[in-house]
Amino acid sequence: MRATDVTDGAIAGAVGSTALNVVTYLDMAFRARPASSTPDEAAGRLAGAAHLDMGPGPKATNRRSGLGALLGYATGIGVGVGFALLARGRRQPLAAAGGLLGAGAMTMTDGSLTVLKVTDPRTWRRSDWLADIVPHLVYGMAAAATWNRLRPPTKRRG
Repeated sequence: MRATDVTDGAIAGAVGSTALNVVTYLDMAFRARPASSTPDEAAGRLAGAAHLDMGPGPKATNRRSGLGALLGYATGIGVGVGFALLARGRRQPLAAAGGLLGAGAMTMTDGSLTVLKVTDPRTWRRSDWLADIVPHLVYGMAAAATWNRLRPPTKRRG
């Protein structure tokens, strides 16, 4: 494993995270739905567990909002790095890699939110699942396409 593979995995994860956010914001605009409060709640729970003082009222709210967004990017980038370790520097079939990356990001996100008792996926409606699955699949496809684009082309024997 080369250091550039880890860097490329981080880049792929960041591109995937950006794509996920774009799809999420498009969904919010089309359906006129509010932003999810789960990232902010997760940041607040983690800060509480670490005994970090977030400050009074509005300052704490703003810090939770910023940290919640950063946690999302950290998860996306971390999943990209994990994928780089599994891929061992090689290009991967786009559909399989996209599905794996999307499922990995969704599992890490929803799993941590469940452990922190921010949400319980067993209570979600169909629309909740769709609003979660679609952006994570877009994350996976964007991250996989980026990973493959950053890999050197394979040499053909002939």
